[in-house]
Amino acid sequence: MDSSTPERRRSFLSARWCNLILANYSVPEELLLPLVPPGCQLDQRDGKYWVSLVGFQFLGTRVLGIGWPGFRNFPEWNLRFYIHQNGQRGVCFVREFVPSWLVATTARVLYNEPYRSARMTMDVKDSADSLTATYTVRWGGKVHSLHAVGAKPAMRPEQDSTERWFKEHFWGFGTSQRRKLIRYQVYHPEWDIYPVREFAVDVDWSVMYGTEWSAMTGIKPDSVVLAVGSEVSVYPKS
Repeated sequence: MDSSTPERRRSFLSARWCNLILANYSVPEELLLPLVPPGCQLDQRDGKYWVSLVGFQFLGTRVLGIGWPGFRNFPEWNLRFYIHQNGQRGVCFVREFVPSWLVATTARVLYNEPYRSARMTMDVKDSADSLTATYTVRWGGKVHSLHAVGAKPAMRPEQDSTERWFKEHFWGFGTSQRRKLIRYQVYHPEWDIYPVREFAVDVDWSVMYGTEWSAMTGIKPDSVVLAVGSEVSVYPKS
């Protein structure tokens, strides 16, 4: 079974992840080491360690096949980094924001995922020759934002490209409250991208993620990806 083929059993979560902005930054190894789940190692690209600020639309959400009114369409904003375990490349999250207190609390309690609820907005404009996406989070008395404009038509990046390395990960890892490894698998077809022709970020890293991240404020990302997205299915793994 490849990473784009769903399992036959019912997924824990299904949704459409659409219009994903990934702003990618190289960071010192020591910033990430305390966050690595047990049994995992940091992944590298071009000899560097990476985090991505990610904003996207979470649409048509269903949990165990059930869509809950009022909790199906919302933005998500997360900061993630890249790890691997036994040859499986994946991501781990520093912090994730959604507008729903119920969604954030459920994810923290059941899976120890670092979710927080906050006031958020998503604004996507789709025109004949471009796609514009803007995501904001109000946190710590400030409004933090990601904004990108991509050119149409969308394209499929090369297999060994930087864009593909950041957007194509099919494993998620975390740490339980008992300090055990949590794994889950994400299935989706490979995503096309819109070539980015405009980008802006306004984030106070120390407010969003703690004082240890303060040196990141004002730094421009090394690269930006604007991915089309698709239907996704998420399966917890033992």
